[in-house]
Amino acid sequence: HGSIKLFSQHQPTPIATMMKSVCLATLAASAAAFAPAQTGRSAVALNEMSKAIPFLTVPEKLDGSMPGDMGFDPMGLSDIQVDLRYSRWAELKHGRVCMLAVTGMVWQEYGPHLPGAAYATTNPFEAISSVGFGSNFQTLLAIGVLELANWDDTFNGEGTPGIVPGFVPTWWSKISDAEKATAQEQEIVHCRLAMIAFIGGTLQSSILERGLLDFSMPN
Repeated sequence: HGSIKLFSQHQPTPIATMMKSVCLATLAASAAAFAPAQTGRSAVALNEMSKAIPFLTVPEKLDGSMPGDMGFDPMGLSDIQVDLRYSRWAELKHGRVCMLAVTGMVWQEYGPHLPGAAYATTNPFEAISSVGFGSNFQTLLAIGVLELANWDDTFNGEGTPGIVPGFVPTWWSKISDAEKATAQEQEIVHCRLAMIAFIGGTLQSSILERGLLDFSMPN
């Protein structure tokens, strides 16, 4: 009842309405990102039930060929995807960004800052504007370099989604295929958790205007 009272006392601002729309659109779009590479399925496999939603059958293109495939596609978005490798690339990229973003949001609010008024704010979203053009440009430049490094692999390559040339750790070539599959499964699970955490953190900080680690009930 506390949350109902909270929203009933405050009329939503245009910014709050926009943030809600963005978050809802992100949740809907993320369903397609659970889809692995496109391959055929046998007639028997078509009757297999989804591990994520047991009362639905597994979509035809979700054949378990990629780590983290739980047959989750309640909106049927995999049926309209031409290249499901691209969807997996998108999921990994967004998940990695969100893992960094959530870490940065918590650090911004509770961790030590660089000296200077530009870095003093604890609000993660206010910090974007307070640091000025130079810092934001450096961030965007770094993102551009990473995108260019894996542009061909994302759109034209036949390699493993998520493997960025020049950014592969040395230990990757020394482990077995089974260990690689486990590492990829762990990463995709953390990616999905981070995307959900980022949405929650955005709602908590921007709309409810509460601390990221404030778990108390609204009055």
